[in-house]
Amino acid sequence: MADQSQSRMQRRQQKKQNKQGKTKWNWKRILIIFAIIGGVLFAGVAGTFAVWAAGAPSLDAANLSDPLSSKIYDREGNLIADLGSQKRTKIEYDDIPQVLEDAVIATEDARFRSHFGIDFQRILAAVWANVTEGFGAEGASTITQQVVKNAVLSQDKRLKRKVQEQWLAMKLERKYSKNDILTMYLNKIHYGNSTYGVAKAAEVYFGKKDLSKLTLPEAALLAGIPQLPNVYDPTKNPEKAQERKNVVLDLMVQHGKISEKKAEKAKKVHVNELVVEDYESDIPYGDFLEKVVKEVKNKMGDEVDIYQDGLKIYTTLDPKAQKQVELLLSDSENNPLRGYFNNEELQSALSVVDTKTGEILALGGQYNGKEGIGADYNYAFQDGFQPGSTMKPIMSYGPLIENKKRSTYYQFNDADHEYSDGTDISNWDNSYRGWNTMRYHLAYSRNIPALKALQEVGTDKAAEFAEKLGLPVSKYNGVYESDAIGGHIEPNTVQMAGAYAAFGNQGIFNKPHAVKKVVMGDKEVDFSEEPTVAMSKYTAYMISDMLKDVVQYGTGTDANVSGLPLAGKTGTTNGNQDAWFSGYTTNYSISVWTGYPKSSDSLEGNQDDIPKLMFKNIMQHISQGVETKDFVKPDSVVEVGVEKGTRPAKLPSEFTPEDQIINELFVKGQEPEKVSEKYDQIDPVSELKAEYNEQEKAVDLSWNYDGEAENIKFEVKAGIENSDLQVITNTQNKQVKVTDIRPGSKVIFEVTAVHTDDSENRSEPQRVELEIPEEEEDPFDDMLPGEGNGNGNGNGNGNGNGNGNGNGNGNDEGNGNEGDDQQDDGDGENGSDNGSEDGNEEGPTDPPQDGESPPDDGQTAQIDGLMRRAG
Repeated sequence: MADQSQSRMQRRQQKKQNKQGKTKWNWKRILIIFAIIGGVLFAGVAGTFAVWAAGAPSLDAANLSDPLSSKIYDREGNLIADLGSQKRTKIEYDDIPQVLEDAVIATEDARFRSHFGIDFQRILAAVWANVTEGFGAEGASTITQQVVKNAVLSQDKRLKRKVQEQWLAMKLERKYSKNDILTMYLNKIHYGNSTYGVAKAAEVYFGKKDLSKLTLPEAALLAGIPQLPNVYDPTKNPEKAQERKNVVLDLMVQHGKISEKKAEKAKKVHVNELVVEDYESDIPYGDFLEKVVKEVKNKMGDEVDIYQDGLKIYTTLDPKAQKQVELLLSDSENNPLRGYFNNEELQSALSVVDTKTGEILALGGQYNGKEGIGADYNYAFQDGFQPGSTMKPIMSYGPLIENKKRSTYYQFNDADHEYSDGTDISNWDNSYRGWNTMRYHLAYSRNIPALKALQEVGTDKAAEFAEKLGLPVSKYNGVYESDAIGGHIEPNTVQMAGAYAAFGNQGIFNKPHAVKKVVMGDKEVDFSEEPTVAMSKYTAYMISDMLKDVVQYGTGTDANVSGLPLAGKTGTTNGNQDAWFSGYTTNYSISVWTGYPKSSDSLEGNQDDIPKLMFKNIMQHISQGVETKDFVKPDSVVEVGVEKGTRPAKLPSEFTPEDQIINELFVKGQEPEKVSEKYDQIDPVSELKAEYNEQEKAVDLSWNYDGEAENIKFEVKAGIENSDLQVITNTQNKQVKVTDIRPGSKVIFEVTAVHTDDSENRSEPQRVELEIPEEEEDPFDDMLPGEGNGNGNGNGNGNGNGNGNGNGNGNDEGNGNEGDDQQDDGDGENGSDNGSEDGNEEGPTDPPQDGESPPDDGQTAQIDGLMRRAG
């Protein structure tokens, strides 16, 4: 038992030892594996760093001091500018004053004189700052590294570039002296305002060509600008530049370069007191190139320096258009619009865009501004203004056609109206025009119909439509009803030219852009924008067709160019502070703004014509020698003749007069189907009867009418045979009694049905003839004394005393005449024509003349005088 127990214990001990041995072996193996991996990684990293360092570019002496200028080309590939080469004046170390050297070293690299190209202390400080304060809080590049980076390396932040930068910095320190390196830095660094090198910066900002004359505040400002050249540019941001200057002064005190007292004195000098304003740039097409710079930075990032990275920038510039734009925005004596700018606060800006591609061909950013990139504020794209009625196609009628498929004939009532919140809206002339077509209201820029259109389609749909056209809707928190007439959304001329171009491009929108592509070494960046469908073809064409009327007979006739199929819209804001014109052909889209950006002044006289006249001048200039095609009507649009005034639209009938038919555009499938009955020929009367009542000596005239009689009246005419018929009454009755009929005559009656609202709309007349019998003579008549004084003898002669009374004696009638007429020679019938036979009636009045309608007496009409006069 003991042996067995011992054997068991021995086995247990052996197992325990075996387990312990296995555990020790595993940890050793893990450590060995990690050591191997670490060695491999170190060797790999070291090898990679070595490869990167070996692959670093060589140090070119010329590039170390001179910036790698970027070349800019126009749309045809012609060189137009060499940025970085114009604004540069090279200096030697002896030209650098001590105050400037102290300011630069204290700001950029305090241990510049002691390190060997890399400052490890600064690197550690930068790492700690980035950890505690966030990435980017502090940089670690020395002046030597910045020279290398700006001279031969790209601006990206990849590790490879950083390794090469440090390697080359150490090589540079071994090859050149500290003084040489500092001189390279000050010759090459960017100072904003497209200016390179400290000497040129001193000239541009302070008007000083001799650096030895720099003051402490000036030196501090120059030392501070390169950190963020565009932010600390004293001509654009004087307050930020002032803050940066004071930071530099504090750093100079911190590193023992100046006393606290000198710093405080220098801080009291504001940069506005230092900067001069009369420097003129020699860079051409400054307004356009400003947009180029902005696009390159937006696309490629701030790390790319357009002025010194040796870029090749291919732009969309059309020099012909740009030069004309610059002429119209200058105070040159050759500017035909110079006389309009009689107020120094009045400004103008414009943009010319290719309708089909969205390429910006020309930009004008300010009237009589300074030349050069960043020289002045660029109103063409850096700001926006209330667009007035140029928004009506975008916010009102365009969305309505797109979403509701309304026609150009669609009717709006220009009458008293208000916004949904109860606020009143008025037209520019404080009048109303009543019911009329969308085309009419757009051509004459009526405000109330535009608001009604927006209210009908809704602000959400309007916002969606405008956003597709590139307008900054989200920036202004959506669309309000006031945007129907240019309310709170404020686009710039680039955006408006791009939006209007889509109407002329069959609804396809291209974002306006000034750069085609950028080539940087072996890398090429495409800047072209992908086209998008902003609207249906039917919307684009119908808007364009209506906007053609604006320039042909509406509010924009001053912008019309004879022979060019063009469309456009005027716009004026409340208070007449801003005026616009945006228009286009199938080739070009142009938007022009004029107004007072810095004051509340109003446009006076004919200053609101400036946008129309500028548009006309430029469009005419750039269209010379270029084929301009008309807008193409798509299959989705049909042109239909419509009868004027019908609501909803109705087709004309065969009886509609030609001058009452207008041609309007409809979305296919939305054409009117009903035919107007307004001018349909009215049914004639039927069963016209005339019966003579001998006792009353009158004719009873009656008829039937089988058509709709609600808006019908009956015109009754009468006359003696072989004479003209004349109107004796108008009545809505179907019978009339005609009195005082002369016996022995043949009377003709004519009845015509006439529309009560349109006297031209009438039926075929119906006639009836009636023989009136002779009156039998009473043998006792001759024996009765007459009441009048008329006498008649047996031979037919008679006299009348003029009172219109009397009975005839003799063989024939001898009645008193109605005036002082003397006895007529004749057969006795002409003693008087107008005396009544009973001697008691007064003479009749004249019958109605042509075009007159006798009053409706109900059922009785007298024609005695008419009959006798006609006979």
